[in-house]
Amino acid sequence: QVQLVESGGGLVQAGGSLRLSCVASGLTFSRYAMGWFRQAPEKEREFVAAISGSGGSKLYADSVKGRFTISRDNTKNTVLLQMNSLKPEDTAVYYCAARRAGLAITRNYDYWGQGIQVTGSS
Repeated sequence: QVQLVESGGGLVQAGGSLRLSCVASGLTFSRYAMGWFRQAPEKEREFVAAISGSGGSKLYADSVKGRFTISRDNTKNTVLLQMNSLKPEDTAVYYCAARRAGLAITRNYDYWGQGIQVTGSS
């Protein structure tokens, strides 16, 4: 049984930083690309960042380039999202996702975490 569990969310003032963690279990972690998505109230779930199984390739949404950094530690089955210079527009529930077929910006990932709230207050 595959599980993805996010942690590290919370509320920070605009300009602050948070680091999200996602710990995966029940899968061969290094074989999976990992992604972060987010969904704000009354909006569609949108792509944030993705990283290949080896960590050699990364993708970012234009809205977070230069502010967010995705990384992974395959020895700990963990993917991280470092979020700097947070804006009110970043407020959303953030979801960790795993994809066997490779990194992608689409939402057709194989497994999803439950989500965690991130709030950038003004």
